[in-house]
Amino acid sequence: MKKIVKKDDHISAPRLWLVIMRSHRALTLMAAESITKAGLCLTDFAALEALLHKGPLTISEIQDKVLLASGSMTAAVDRLEKLGLVVRKASPSDRRARVLELTPEGKRLAASCFEQHAKDLEALMSPLSEKEKGQTYRSLKKLGLLAAEKLGGQEAKFRRKK
Repeated sequence: MKKIVKKDDHISAPRLWLVIMRSHRALTLMAAESITKAGLCLTDFAALEALLHKGPLTISEIQDKVLLASGSMTAAVDRLEKLGLVVRKASPSDRRARVLELTPEGKRLAASCFEQHAKDLEALMSPLSEKEKGQTYRSLKKLGLLAAEKLGGQEAKFRRKK
């Protein structure tokens, strides 16, 4: 393990950004590994998880929640539909839209995968105390909200270009 920063060490913004990025990358890889153990890819899991916790959604609503490009989202939905995990239904409020809903098998799989994924993440975060988790959460949330505010809508444009 690398040296932990002492309380009196100055942490510059570039240094902090680098630690956040490296941590994000490592945590993302660990989270993806947790999901692939369940036999799903990250995109499919994200769609199933959104439907499990939010209920029936349109493809674009899922896409907004899981921050995926349109093509990736459509491919994921097609895969999930072929596997019998989701069904497309007419939207009760918009005749042009289709709503995705988990099948009973999809609900079972999503719940099972999410439960194991949550356990894996808890284990990964276990070195942090509850106080440290709270501090980290609040600090990252504060930074994220400030960055989103400074982007002023550019974030949505950036996501669509991917």
